[in-house]
Amino acid sequence: MTQSIIRLEGLTVFGRHGVLPEETRLGQKFVIDLVATVDTEGATRDDDYQQAVCYAALCDRMVTLTAGEPVQLIETLADRIARDLLAHFPTLAHVTVRVSKPGAPIAHPFGMVSVETSKARLLPVGFSLGCNMGDRASALNLAVTWLGLIPGLTLEAVSGLYRTAPWGVVEQPDFYNLCATGRTSLDPMTLLRHCKEIETRLGRVPSVRWGQRAMDVDLLYLGTQEVKNTVLSLPHPGIAQRAFVLVPLAEIASEQKISGLSVSDMLDRLPREANDVVPCAEDPSCIAEDQK
Repeated sequence: MTQSIIRLEGLTVFGRHGVLPEETRLGQKFVIDLVATVDTEGATRDDDYQQAVCYAALCDRMVTLTAGEPVQLIETLADRIARDLLAHFPTLAHVTVRVSKPGAPIAHPFGMVSVETSKARLLPVGFSLGCNMGDRASALNLAVTWLGLIPGLTLEAVSGLYRTAPWGVVEQPDFYNLCATGRTSLDPMTLLRHCKEIETRLGRVPSVRWGQRAMDVDLLYLGTQEVKNTVLSLPHPGIAQRAFVLVPLAEIASEQKISGLSVSDMLDRLPREANDVVPCAEDPSCIAEDQK
C-alpha cells in the first residue's frame, strides 16, 4: 500500500465560534491547518486524478464546517472537522486538524492560540489463530491477550475454541483454532509484523509448510483492502477453503464481507467432512488432553 501526506496550511475562514456573546454575534477569523495521510495506491499507480483526494474539496469541507453552526469551543470545531473529513473521503487514513483563533479574547499579548486534534480511520480486522504443539489452549489464550495489547488495535470479539483436523499434512496432532475480530488504525504490514512477533514469542520456528505449529497468527482481512506482495496477501487467499477458519469466524462475524461474500455464505458453500471442526465446549477431552 502506498501512502502520501497532504498538508494544507493557513486556510482562513470567518466563523462565529466562541463562549462570549460578542463572538457568536460579530464573528471572527479562524485559521485551519490540515495534515492528512492518504492511501494513494490507485492514484499513483494509474496517475488517476479520480482516485486522488481533491485538495479543493478538502478545503470546501473545512470552510463549510467552520463557517457553519457555531460552537463554543475550538476543540469541538477541530473534532467536527476531523470526523467529517474521515467520513467524506474514504482514502483518508489519518487526519490532524489544527484550529487557530488569532482573535481569542485573551487580556494579554499573545501570538496565537490553537487546538490540534488527530483521528484515524478504524477498519474492521480479522485474525485466525491456531496451534497443535504443547498446551494449545493456554498458548492461544496468551496469543489473544497479546493481540489485545497492540496499540492501535481493539479486539471486539473472540470465538470459542475448536478442535480441528490437520490441514495439508495430515500425519500430525489435531489443531486448536479460534478467530478474533476488532477494529484498527494500523496498516497491513504493521499488523503482519505484530502477528509474526507473537508467533515467535510463543515458540514458532521455520518448519514444513502446513506442518506442526507452536503458534499460527494469520491476518485474514483489513476492511476491503487488497494487498499482494512477497510476504502478505489480503484478504487471506485460503479463507474460503478452510473450515477451521470459517467456522470460528462465522461464530463472531457471520455477516462480514470478504471479497464480496459474507462469511456465512462462504461456510455454506464449503464442502465439509465429519468432525473436521469440533467446538471444545462440546468436547471436554480438548482441554483434558493438554493437561495430561
